[in-house]
Amino acid sequence: VQLQAFGGGLVQPGGFLRLSCAASGFTSDYYAIGWFRQAPGKEREGVSCISSSGRTIYYVDSVKGRFTISRDNDQNTVYLQMNSLKPEDTAVYYCATGPYRCGSRWYDGVDHWGKGTLVTVSS
Repeated sequence: VQLQAFGGGLVQPGGFLRLSCAASGFTSDYYAIGWFRQAPGKEREGVSCISSSGRTIYYVDSVKGRFTISRDNDQNTVYLQMNSLKPEDTAVYYCATGPYRCGSRWYDGVDHWGKGTLVTVSS
């Protein structure tokens, strides 16, 4: 199983970024895929997930209305559009998957993730 996240960078508060996750080595369209993040000095936090069909989506409260997750099963790629970024969104973002269904508990079951991508929100 390989998951590779791309698209991080430095952005000013209020700006936007789009993260991409390329999945390979498994039948990615059968599993929920999502993102978690780890900010400096803080615990990891599940940010968002999307079910295999794309019909079920979850966002942690702190990003609702600002982040949008989507997936393209033909391209084995998952995206996280991040708008209205805040300094507290600064973290390393990881693309991940696991056996749990997409929802508030999805992150508890994550068992595969790739190298993260750093998002820095600063003026």
